[in-house]
Parts: sequence; C-alpha cells; structure tokens
Amino acid sequence: MPGSAERSHGLADLLRGPVDEVAPRLLGALVSHGDVVVRLTEVEAYAGPADPGSHAYRGMTRRNATMFGPPAHLYCYFTYGMHVCCNVVTGPEGDPSAVLLRAGEVVEGIATARERRPGSSDRDLARGPARLCNALGIGLDHDGDDLIAGPVLLVPAEPVSAVSTGPRVGLRGAPDRPWRFWETGHPTVSTYRPAKPRLPRPAG
Repeated sequence: MPGSAERSHGLADLLRGPVDEVAPRLLGALVSHGDVVVRLTEVEAYAGPADPGSHAYRGMTRRNATMFGPPAHLYCYFTYGMHVCCNVVTGPEGDPSAVLLRAGEVVEGIATARERRPGSSDRDLARGPARLCNALGIGLDHDGDDLIAGPVLLVPAEPVSAVSTGPRVGLRGAPDRPWRFWETGHPTVSTYRPAKPRLPRPAG
C-alpha cells in the first residue's frame, strides 16, 4: 500500500468535484481492512440536501453526522435491522455528499472473507453493500474512520475503462436519477431492484 502522504494526495484528487462525477472514479479503487482487500466494481452517488434519495436530504441527525464532516471518511449506517452499509464522504465539510460502496471483488484475504461469509461463492463475497461490509469486517464502530489513516483504507488504483450507469437500487426518492455506476460486465455487480411500491393504508 502507498504511504499516508501519497494516499492523502491521491484521495484529494479522486474525491474532488460533484459526487456524480466522483462516484465512477472510485470504480477500481481498493478498500482494505486488516488482511482483506476489495476492488470496487459498483457504487452509487448521493448528493445530500439536493437529493431526495440521500440520508442527508432533511438535514443533520445523529445517524448521518459523518456525512457533514470532511471528505475521505467512512460513513456507516445500519439498515433493515440487521445490515451495515458504508459510504465514502466526498464533499467539503458541511456538504454531505457521499458514495455508497455497493459491490466489489475480493482480491486479497479471500480466506478471511470466506470465513466471514460461509457458503458464499467467491463472486458473491462482496456482491452487495451489506456483503461488502461483512467481507471486510466493517461495522458501525467504523463510522467516521479516516480512510487515509485507517484502519479502513481507500487507495486509488487504475481507473475502469468501461463504465455503465443506471438508476440507484431500491429508492423512492429520485428513483430515476442514473447515479449507480458499475464496471461493465463484471460478475460481482449486484442485481438491480426498484423500490417496492408503498401499500395503500386501509380506510377507516
């Protein structure tokens, strides 16, 4: 892995700009924690108050406070009562934009990832945002981690040559915004699912 000064300079360049431009640049980057390294193959962009799909759309809460901090930090949240997902904070301090890490390929530490996800195929070890966190051993206690100092590290790598884009997964807010980006044709990219429709409330 490059030294911290080199990583800091590389990440500053990588994360600079509107989040929908930053997100595809993260494809191919490496996320490491302990002995496990995941190469990112799928991400989603979220633009804070300008984005009805973002956790920060209605302002700062205890849950989303990390999104409002400086860039190059990890924002982790709990979902569906059982899963942790993680994002890279991209905007300058006070601008809560972030990129959800949706899927990747385990390129180092595959034995550890298999232990954490018994029964999964190698393709599925980090295929989906909760699986990615599970494979890397990332939990809620990593919320706010500095991605330059660690323990979770984000390292720029060779950019992906073929990138596809489409709607984000499972959103009711801004569902058609094409801010999901993935490495075209890569087997670890997760399956697209639209949001489930809201059931009408019973009368009376």
